[in-house]
Amino acid sequence: MGKVIGTITDIDGSIQSVGVDCGAQGLQQIAYEQLVVQGSVVIFIPKWRLDSQRLLREKQLTLRRLKALIDIVSENDDMKEDAEIIHEKYKSKLESLDELENKIKSKLDARQAALEEQLKSTKMLLFDAKVQYKSNEISENTFETVKSCATELIEHVTHESAEISNVKRRIADLDAEVITVTTPPKKEIQESAVSYLGNSEQEQLVQSILPEAPTDPVIHSEATRADETESHLPTPPKEVKKETSHYDDWLGRMEAS
Repeated sequence: MGKVIGTITDIDGSIQSVGVDCGAQGLQQIAYEQLVVQGSVVIFIPKWRLDSQRLLREKQLTLRRLKALIDIVSENDDMKEDAEIIHEKYKSKLESLDELENKIKSKLDARQAALEEQLKSTKMLLFDAKVQYKSNEISENTFETVKSCATELIEHVTHESAEISNVKRRIADLDAEVITVTTPPKKEIQESAVSYLGNSEQEQLVQSILPEAPTDPVIHSEATRADETESHLPTPPKEVKKETSHYDDWLGRMEAS
């Protein structure tokens, strides 16, 4: 990042922040908790790493206490009312951690996107240096220096990106565990069956109000069936006899003789 210029201390002499000359970016005040001193080298710890570690630690502890509280209540029902207050306290703590978690997730996504851009730029720089070396624009020593620095930077970017992915996976696992603990258990199968039988009895009660169907069999005699059959048959038309005149009768008698 740059060179350490000085420190800002509290009234008791403890270090609050460290001033770092970052070149074109100017002087930056880095919180002392983000720095690790090893000899003459000061190592910078990203803010997302500290925040995510704090989140995971607090969420794991709250979850363990919530599990212990559930176990105590399951062993002794008399303590249920007393444990309700502490249970609400832990639930509110998890809700506040959820708000902090959303902010950390946004920071992790933004940092991972920035690392991907850095990785692309570094690979492009390394490839361009190789082209310059092949075209005799730069010496082999210069190319090896560029290659060594670019490879080290790629390793750092890859390591940090993998660490971010690991943190996001641990957060997701904790979220799933919280849902499992806080979700109320489903009803037992027997209770469901009892409720189903109760509904069936209500339906039977409603159906019993309807009029009952006749139970005595209806006996039909042969004569009744015949009458019913005849009543359904169509009536044949009657023959219409022609009226004969006296002339026709006389003519008939003449032909017969």
